[in-house]
Amino acid sequence: MRSELFADIHQEKNNTERWTLQSKRMLRTYITPDAPMVATKGSMVAYQGNVTFRHKGSRSVGEFFKKQLTSEDTPMMSVEGHGEVFYARNAANIFLMQLEGDQDALTVNSSRLLAFDAHLNWDIKRIRGGMGALASGSGLFNIEMSGQGSASVCCYGDPMVLDCSQTPTYVDPQAAVCWSANLAPQIKVDASVGTFIGRESGETIQLMFHGPGFVVVQPAETY
Repeated sequence: MRSELFADIHQEKNNTERWTLQSKRMLRTYITPDAPMVATKGSMVAYQGNVTFRHKGSRSVGEFFKKQLTSEDTPMMSVEGHGEVFYARNAANIFLMQLEGDQDALTVNSSRLLAFDAHLNWDIKRIRGGMGALASGSGLFNIEMSGQGSASVCCYGDPMVLDCSQTPTYVDPQAAVCWSANLAPQIKVDASVGTFIGRESGETIQLMFHGPGFVVVQPAETY
């Protein structure tokens, strides 16, 4: 059988590298018994070998209550075994993030997270301004990671990196991909009269960032 479908560019990239971009929109990872991963449920699109996926429940009572307080729980799974696992999310572009220590912590919008090294430290963090976060549909919590290791994030379209150190930076919650963990975003709510009588601009809720660090924005307001 002959087809452009079988061109080399579409073939699996066979290697034993931990992280490989199979394409801009698909990630290939190599799992070994001593190097498991954590991934968001629904991110796996294929795998080869002896690999198991197990639900990763709350690791503490505090984390359990954090999850219960928001409708945007992020179901996580442990990825263990020996083989190749492929990740993607709705053909979004995928980027690898290399964390280089506790001072290099990263916060990721949970809907933009694919997978990360299991030995990284991670926790669910609350965004201040709870009612505004709930109204935005973006949820109250995101995933903060630190340590030495890799993580993968995705975004729709080509991302933009904004420097938040010089001036306050406002981002639509659904367009925020990830940001420096030292930044503490706050919810800004435009509660004008028009908002309450159905004449709002459609940009009622924003995340405000200000301080030394960056925020990555995707050109789409979607989950």
